[in-house]
Amino acid sequence: MSGLAFVGPERLEWRDEPARRLESDDAALVRPVAVATCDLDDLIVSGGSPFQPPLTLGHEGVAEVTEVGDAVTSFAPGDLVVVPFEVSCGTCDTCRVGRTGHCESVPWGSTYGFGFGDTYWGGFLSDSVLVPYADHMLVPMPAGVSPEAAASASDNIPDAYRTVSMLRDQWPGAPVLVAGGAAAGSIGLYAVGHAVALGSERVVYVDEDASRRAVAERLGAETVAEVPERVRGRFPVTVDASADPRGLSLALRSTAPDGVCTSTGIYFDQEQVPRFPLFEMYVRNTTFVTGRVHVRPVIPHVLDSISSGALDPTVVTSRVVDWDDAADALLAHDWTKLVFRRASGRSRAAA
Repeated sequence: MSGLAFVGPERLEWRDEPARRLESDDAALVRPVAVATCDLDDLIVSGGSPFQPPLTLGHEGVAEVTEVGDAVTSFAPGDLVVVPFEVSCGTCDTCRVGRTGHCESVPWGSTYGFGFGDTYWGGFLSDSVLVPYADHMLVPMPAGVSPEAAASASDNIPDAYRTVSMLRDQWPGAPVLVAGGAAAGSIGLYAVGHAVALGSERVVYVDEDASRRAVAERLGAETVAEVPERVRGRFPVTVDASADPRGLSLALRSTAPDGVCTSTGIYFDQEQVPRFPLFEMYVRNTTFVTGRVHVRPVIPHVLDSISSGALDPTVVTSRVVDWDDAADALLAHDWTKLVFRRASGRSRAAA
């Protein structure tokens, strides 16, 4: 079997990999059929992340179940599933309360597509992927939803959903501000789509990139082309999806009293992070949230949104690419979201 490996900055290679095997009765093997880029992949490929080569890329995707362990009861070969990017067991104390990103049964930070040492579980741009806790981790694909539409439901679409999910109950109908643009920039756009779907009365998207602003407008946002100190209005819900100190500052300073600002941006260089406007945040009782999404509990919510038509994630997709052309497409760095689609049967790269 083969996988697309990051072997150095701006260097990708299809490489032979050891065949995957079931390691327990609770496990499954899956064959990815539609794999999406994460915004982080743009940084990994360019060498701008701390994750060192070689590693097989891909941690967002829809897959076909090919083999299951004797204890797996919810899935069978041939089923189409979404695979969460975080590995979790579903039975430990943290998993039972929904904090699946901190599963106690595996090393902290265990993920597909990136990581360090034993936290790295291989990548989805591969012929086969091991899922150790199949009944818990795998999420069935809804009828009528294409693999291409759901390919990013492993990470970026749920990550965006949790930034505005408080529109359901805490802040129904509230206006939302999104500072977008981190790396490839899809998460901020998905946040716009979710906010509109959840009934926000006004969604403002700030980004200097014209192509992403055009997508945000298609999703229902008003857009701002320059990053100001503040945006006029009161925003109980704000999102920093910029990984830019200016975007973070904008989101924090624009958060209304008692509001919530969630940052999905990863600030690898601590020297680039601005001083927080702590006094302003104090007097407004601002809640600031950052960190990885606990993705497994959120995936069913976003699949419901896609299935119902409330969210069309294909609006964010730059293009769907043949599996064998993944390396060239990634190295072009001209995308917001790519989806790599495998043809039926063995791919040429795997042959």
